[in-house]
Amino acid sequence: MIKNNQTLFTQFLLLGLPIPAEHHQLFFTLFLSMYLTTILGNLIIILLIRLDSHLHTPMYLFLSNLSFSDLCFSSVTMPKLLQNMQSQDTSITYAGCLTQMYFFVLFGGLEIFLLVVMAYDRYVATCLPLHYTSIMSLKLCVFLVLLSWVISMLYSMLHTLLLARLSFCEDNMICHFFCDMSVLFKLACSDIYINELMIFILGGPLTLIPFLFIVVSYVQIIFSILKASSTRAIYKVFSTCGSHLTVVSLFYGTIIGLYLCPSDNNFTAKETSIAIMYTVVTPMLNPFIYSLRNRDIKEALIKVLIKKIPL
Repeated sequence: MIKNNQTLFTQFLLLGLPIPAEHHQLFFTLFLSMYLTTILGNLIIILLIRLDSHLHTPMYLFLSNLSFSDLCFSSVTMPKLLQNMQSQDTSITYAGCLTQMYFFVLFGGLEIFLLVVMAYDRYVATCLPLHYTSIMSLKLCVFLVLLSWVISMLYSMLHTLLLARLSFCEDNMICHFFCDMSVLFKLACSDIYINELMIFILGGPLTLIPFLFIVVSYVQIIFSILKASSTRAIYKVFSTCGSHLTVVSLFYGTIIGLYLCPSDNNFTAKETSIAIMYTVVTPMLNPFIYSLRNRDIKEALIKVLIKKIPL
């Protein structure tokens, strides 16, 4: 359709991953296996927390929401990637692109806020153990989870609406495997000043402030651990906090590498690999990190398996 001598596209072409044609089937099998592992692993975590009454605590309430977020975060991009790897048609409609970007930002933001809430939970449990029950009440926990959802939805909706006002012309090829906001900005032929301003004003603080909060929480936790005289207490703190700290490192490490140190050109193979890390690999690894390093999760899994297997 033509308007004001500009070609306005109703669809985009996702160029996908820079994989040689002869290796497409191999990578399709690999990514399909990783995606199915992500779905299964996070569903198991959610079901175990639901079924075992011993896991009905604030920490596992937050963990179940994180697992749900990981499951959805991966599902925003992976099905389309797998479809495009098996199809000659790699197009995505304009509305589909905006929808994908909305849910991508939503669940990415939700992951950040849930990691902050979990850090606060571990801080209270370690540094204020006698007041843990009174501070981390069910009312507060539900409020923190709902607040994380609301802020993420509002932030995602803001960027989606701002992106919807842009015009795209001349080039409709997205050098990525999903509709990433930064790549879409490069295709826009209208002014993106407001979009970039909102990312600077809101996106930076909403990413960096939670990260700083997590760092401060763990500094306090480390000082508290150093004061502990019991080796058993130190081990227990490390076993519960170590999993969360590993997930934080994986998630924030890839985000910092991709968005705070971007290249000037279109997405390179290195940046695409980093994007695969936080959209596919991290959501897949999280269930293993929390289950392998968490005795409560392993015990809950054993209980469920014993009940299902007749003696």
